[in-house]
Amino acid sequence: MDFTLIPVTPFAQNCTLVWCSQTRQGALIDPGGEPDKLLAKAQELGVTISAIWLTHGHLDHVGATGELKNRLGVPVIGPHKDDDFWLSRLEDQARMFGFPEPVPFSPDRYLEQGDILTLGEETFEVLHCPGHTPGHVVLFNPKAQWAQVGDVLFKGSIGRTDFPMGNHQQLLDAIRHRLFPLGDQVRFVPGHGPMSTLGEERRSNPFVADHRFG
Repeated sequence: MDFTLIPVTPFAQNCTLVWCSQTRQGALIDPGGEPDKLLAKAQELGVTISAIWLTHGHLDHVGATGELKNRLGVPVIGPHKDDDFWLSRLEDQARMFGFPEPVPFSPDRYLEQGDILTLGEETFEVLHCPGHTPGHVVLFNPKAQWAQVGDVLFKGSIGRTDFPMGNHQQLLDAIRHRLFPLGDQVRFVPGHGPMSTLGEERRSNPFVADHRFG
């Protein structure tokens, strides 16, 4: 498995192009904006985009999805159905944050806890991790010991829960009981900012480190 991070939008959101090293079949995870930039990177790397995967429904993570779906003719997969609340309000989100009006879309498939996604010869497990949004999911590749966690967890911080339908306790539970058991060695891509490992966050993250929970 290979991947590259492509920051997009004024929020510097981490869109990830991930692909199977053997087949060059790839997926765009959380294409928040700048579709031409994303397509140019895939062409540069010789990756064929076969799907769009979404961790959650906030505009900075899905803003280019409708346009890319129309241009590429590929399925949109994710997030969990509970984030339809956010996906149905994309125009409102765009007005709120001063973003261009997005092309509307509907996911071709919602994801559930325990679902499996494949990309060439690579396999990704789906973890439902609500809290930042009710339908947030995390995508985990066991072989690569790698995860895309969206806005659940960051290097030294955690996702906001002050948006509508956010839930701070659910977020803490998702991190502590669904992410951390994956193993300290797991590298993760957050929705914004630099990568980290689950072990580093267990040791030092001021919101979810082990020492805070006895």
